[in-house]
Amino acid sequence: MDTEDNQPEVVSPVRRRPRVQPQDSVESSLSVEEPLPIPPHLAHWIKLRAKELKIRQKDRSWAAELVNDFRENLLRFLKNSSDQPLFQSADFLTTGSYFEKVKIYIPDEFDMMLKLPVPSRFSTTKLDAGLFYRIDLTRPTRTPIKDFLLDDRLTLSSSKILTEMFRLVRKFLKTYRVPDHRCRWELNRKKPNSPAVTLSLCRRDSGGEELISVDVVPALEVQNWPPAVRNGPDVDRWLGTKLRQEIRSLPCYFVPKRQKGRKLSEDAKESWRISFSHIEKKIITSHGNKKTCCESRGTKCCRKQCLMLLKSLIEGLKRRYPKELEDLCSYHGKTAFLHTLSTRYNDSSWAPQHLPTCFLQLVAALQDYARTGSLPHFFVPESNLFATSVFPRRAQEFLVKVLEEQMKEGLPLLRPPPLLPSLKPVTVRTEMNPEELPEKSHPLISSDWLKLILVFVVAVVFGFKFLCF
Repeated sequence: MDTEDNQPEVVSPVRRRPRVQPQDSVESSLSVEEPLPIPPHLAHWIKLRAKELKIRQKDRSWAAELVNDFRENLLRFLKNSSDQPLFQSADFLTTGSYFEKVKIYIPDEFDMMLKLPVPSRFSTTKLDAGLFYRIDLTRPTRTPIKDFLLDDRLTLSSSKILTEMFRLVRKFLKTYRVPDHRCRWELNRKKPNSPAVTLSLCRRDSGGEELISVDVVPALEVQNWPPAVRNGPDVDRWLGTKLRQEIRSLPCYFVPKRQKGRKLSEDAKESWRISFSHIEKKIITSHGNKKTCCESRGTKCCRKQCLMLLKSLIEGLKRRYPKELEDLCSYHGKTAFLHTLSTRYNDSSWAPQHLPTCFLQLVAALQDYARTGSLPHFFVPESNLFATSVFPRRAQEFLVKVLEEQMKEGLPLLRPPPLLPSLKPVTVRTEMNPEELPEKSHPLISSDWLKLILVFVVAVVFGFKFLCF
């Protein structure tokens, strides 16, 4: 809890500039952007929090071992499952913040795409600005995907695919055993509008405490991008035309996610959402204007730290205002981050010593997007993530307000939290001999001091009796 004695000085918001213009490649390569003045205590908190966000190696190793074992065994089960041929040729694609190396605090959330093959001849019908689609085969088929078509025998059902994924995972869990005997996997209920089969790794004791959450998302792998996204992301001045062409050569994916709303059309109930999470992973991995940025012998930058700090701020806001900011998610921050990278693209602008400045500019960018009510999807510019149909105007105004308060008060949500407990559960050694048990000691006085005090008291008592005689 924050107290008045610990309140920082009132800090004026970071000086905003006009809409960021692309940097001139010649001038910006010769000069470094002038950092904005930031109070020393605020800069210290930002740097300290950035260090605290890094995942501890012991937690990373334990979580990775369990999640990898789950993934490998699930894939083996699917390939040997004769009752559903479509999933026999599936394969996993690791995506999400953990594999982008921007996961914060502890490795408690993992995302996996289960790639499913689709016939080469099909068509996509855009249902909105370019995020949601109906997928139809151009002609009837006898391939295994026929079990997941609607009555017209052409339209691919997203709900049938997701339902079958739940059934297969439930069947798999009946025989699977977690390497760590203290834990078990539990299948969660399906969440509305979620494309994922979500599982929780829980402790067998302590009332089933959740330690890790895994989202398994079935996805259709498609080579030809729909027209709305065919040009690819605007990264020419940032990552170069060569990488953009490489990105465009990659497949895109469709996940079984229906549009939001109550009175949905039949198409919307069976809609598929386009996903570029694998490309986002590639972009964040190859994030520098110079190809050697953050490599072992290359120049370091603070881009990933800024994204992690923004994720931390968004999580803090959602915890403090769960109802008001229910529609806010980390993807809003990630989108603002990608747009910022594409306009402030030079590595010199993201030098490690400029971390506080870069982060505050990123917060100001998110605030501007919320104020204008316009946050274009990075891959689908016609789709606005702050459109009132998906992000109510009241929530936008509230987000602007709380971001302004955070900036004025010196970002109190970024104050370093107390140390987090280890993710890995601790087991008490039952075979320990009584002689091996540690001695219980007074919280303020050690056992050695207690012995000395006892000897002193005995000596005083006997000395007093001796003097009386």
